[in-house]
This record gives sequence, C-alpha cells and structure tokens, in this order.
Amino acid sequence: MYKLGAKELRKTKPTKDTFKTIRRNPIYLVLDHVLDTYNIGSIFRLADAIGAEKVYICGDSEYPPSSRIHKAAVGTEEWVPWEKVDKVKQVLQVLHEKGVQIIAVEQDSRSIDYSLLANHLRFPVAIIVGHETDGVSKEVLDVADIIVELPMFGVNKSFNVWGSAAVISYKVLESL
Repeated sequence: MYKLGAKELRKTKPTKDTFKTIRRNPIYLVLDHVLDTYNIGSIFRLADAIGAEKVYICGDSEYPPSSRIHKAAVGTEEWVPWEKVDKVKQVLQVLHEKGVQIIAVEQDSRSIDYSLLANHLRFPVAIIVGHETDGVSKEVLDVADIIVELPMFGVNKSFNVWGSAAVISYKVLESL
C-alpha cells in the first residue's frame, strides 16, 4: 500500500499504477451544497482515509482545482475519485440505480440516532452531508433511505459538516 505524509501529498500526483493500488470501500460521500472550502477539503481527506469509492460535489460548491480546497485536503483531492454534479437529484438517481443505500446526516423528525445505524445498513452506502447553515436539502431527505443524526449535548445545536461525515463514516466502517 502506498502511504504519503502531508508534505509529500501536497506535491505528489498519483500515477495510474499507484491509483489502482488503493483499496476502495463501498462508501460514497455526497456534498449537498457545501460551501466552505475547508469542509470540502476535509471531506477529501476523510474520503482518502476511509477508502471511499467516490466523492460527489453537488450544487454551487467550489471544487478542485482550488488552492483553498488543496490546502485543507493536503493533496488528497488528487487521490480520491470525485465528480462535480450540478444537481444532487442526478447523483441520487445514479446511486439508486446502483443499489446504493442513501444515508442523510441531518436533524429531522425522521432521524435515527447514529448509534442505531449498524442495525439498518446494507452496502454500498452513500453518506450525504449538507450546507453549513441550511443542512441537507428537503429533496434529499425525502428520498433518503435513512436519516441519521448525532446527539448534541452542549448549547450548539449542530456539528461541523466534515466532522459529522467523519463520525458517520467510521460508524459505517465498523459494519464492513
């Protein structure tokens, strides 16, 4: 397995041979109108860490090449398959056709606690996180197979986009 540190990642691009050596897990990460480039770059780092199959960047989000995303991603955007798609609905249709279970991370009356997620999983899965203020769009929530939320014990009522994605991604990995 090919391993690089942050300094090397910022400067090294994958070759076809090295790209093929990366083991991918049946997990997709979908960004539904995520605007903060720090969150987008961090999602790339997360996608690399979990061996995600692909990242979909949907809506008016910034996408690579971007110096701000590159800074947060430390170059992992070069190592993770990704696609920019204008409408999240297009991604959901493609994923549903592939038999991918859609998991939205959002606070909603239909949400289940993240600790119960393992009881509901079937692979492959797509984990969808949303806009920093507005969250995952209603159109996604209405077609999601599962809506999952993280408990919030402090005064803040929500968690950071990439942090939420990370918690749920590793919860999903426990079931692989």
